[in-house]
Amino acid sequence: MLDQTPVADIRNLRVEFQTKDGPVVGVKDVSFTINPGETVCIVGESGSGKSVSSLSLMRLVEFGGGEITKGELLFDRGQGAEDVAARSLMDMRSLRGNEIGMIFQEPMTSLNPVFTVERQLTEGLIIHKGMSKAQASARALELLKQVRIPEPERRLKQYPHELSGGMRQRVVIAMALACEPRLLIADEPTTALDVTIQAEILALMDRLKRETGTAVMFITHDMSVVAQMADRVVVMFRGEKVEEGPVAEIFANPQHPYTQALLAAVPRLGEMTGKDLPEPMKLMGAEVEPTPIPGQDKVLLEVKNLVTRFPVKGGFFRRTVANVHAVEDVSFSIKKGQTLSLVGESGCGKSSCGRSLLRLVEPLAGSVMLDGVDVMALSETELRDARRDMQMIFQDPFASLNPQMQLADQVAEPIENYGLLSGKEKMDRVAGLFDRVELPRSFMRRFPHELSGGQRQRIAIARALALNPKLIVADEAVSALDVSVQAQVLNLLMELQAELGISLLFISHDMAVVERVSHTVGVMYLGRIVEMGPRRAIFEDPQHEYTRSLLKAVPVADPTQRKSEKDLNFRPIPSPIHPLEYTPAPSSYDEVSPGHFVLEGEWAGYKRATE
Repeated sequence: MLDQTPVADIRNLRVEFQTKDGPVVGVKDVSFTINPGETVCIVGESGSGKSVSSLSLMRLVEFGGGEITKGELLFDRGQGAEDVAARSLMDMRSLRGNEIGMIFQEPMTSLNPVFTVERQLTEGLIIHKGMSKAQASARALELLKQVRIPEPERRLKQYPHELSGGMRQRVVIAMALACEPRLLIADEPTTALDVTIQAEILALMDRLKRETGTAVMFITHDMSVVAQMADRVVVMFRGEKVEEGPVAEIFANPQHPYTQALLAAVPRLGEMTGKDLPEPMKLMGAEVEPTPIPGQDKVLLEVKNLVTRFPVKGGFFRRTVANVHAVEDVSFSIKKGQTLSLVGESGCGKSSCGRSLLRLVEPLAGSVMLDGVDVMALSETELRDARRDMQMIFQDPFASLNPQMQLADQVAEPIENYGLLSGKEKMDRVAGLFDRVELPRSFMRRFPHELSGGQRQRIAIARALALNPKLIVADEAVSALDVSVQAQVLNLLMELQAELGISLLFISHDMAVVERVSHTVGVMYLGRIVEMGPRRAIFEDPQHEYTRSLLKAVPVADPTQRKSEKDLNFRPIPSPIHPLEYTPAPSSYDEVSPGHFVLEGEWAGYKRATE
């Protein structure tokens, strides 16, 4: 039986941030404990104070302008609990990375770009454990094997930019576990990962927790991840703890209205079973029943045999030595007022495909017809005019907005660029767009940094709508949003589609969201569409091996349906890089039911990769 003295005991924590308008309370009177070998999930939306709680325990909150003004942070080092809040910052160095490990949300910012993976893994072991260089290197290799990184010997010598997102996150987990900490803090560790890699990393953390008896404080806004990982759940809202309890109880019988609203906003896989058409989600407090969106029968976009490759340079003269086959022989069509979703893992080519349509990336071959216009044959000037009809919403709204411009000017910019309206008419149109995306007009004078992530994404949508486009390419447009904000933004996109007849190319790796919004679904793997058909056919009768394993990996927001590592049979994806002389075979499809196509043959892909 594990010793039940809590590893961490947070009592009446209060954290304040000083701003030009006076102090802002980030966390007020929050208390909870974490026992050995237990996973406590802290859930809530952006700004609810969940990350501030974890940064306080590490005493990192002070480096971000915060101050612990009240409360005790008791941490058990094995010889009895001591108050971390009362220790000097110098003393904290022996705790951080040694007895408390932390996995941050964005692996690229928590790894040093100029050091190899080996150097970053061995640093903590040499400082905290007093190991020699050789011992630390051997332990580093062992850790990479533990987190199941392929070819670990080679990875040790590589730099962070040479690894994929999923691999970087595994390196960060290995670093956090290197000194066998008593407490592991995981702050949104899977938010930016694909469903398959997320499933593997969650199963990996669960296994490592069981093997080492480490206590885990897991911070997330994804309720299906909570269902998969938690023993106990702490729900936070506006800096306060509003509910706490065992995971099964929180899901089966949530008491606080905020917890109920949070669970109601989770898109669950299988909710759309039996329905042919997408429809908005019914949110808490909504009176009207959502209406399905039929769209039209006229085709708006016709893509045929699209090929996009990126050169790989090498050698002394930086010659092209190989090509990345990002998009390989892809064909599809989108009808007016309908949504086609492209799904697949990182690196499968879905974003490159979306950018190729707008010629933000120049395709190598293929044809793109938008409402009778051949996009590939247009000159630069003609392309600029054609882009009025096709707009893009990017994944990261902060990166696609100008930090120095007021929001009204950013939304008005496309209207100005095309000289459509001026003066009062233009500002009326902008104010109307703010109304349409449900943002108060008082926000028009604000700057991007003054908004939350969900509000910034609404600005990006308003800007995309400014020119009344016929097609919007939404590239992972809701993947970084909180669950309730995500539900609102998805509903907004679907309502605008029904009202304005806009066609959407929706690029995502979130299968539950795709099931909610799509008329048609294309599953991409290694640059090709391996299965394509009506949404209902893909989700209720998947035919390709890869589609089935993708659906199997989706975490379910139900703690009684947890997935174990043996349920996940993923293998590393083969490399999409091929020598210059390589000629890929054309794609040919079987029509298994009306409009439902599956890539023929044991095509280089999945079967061989999973044997």
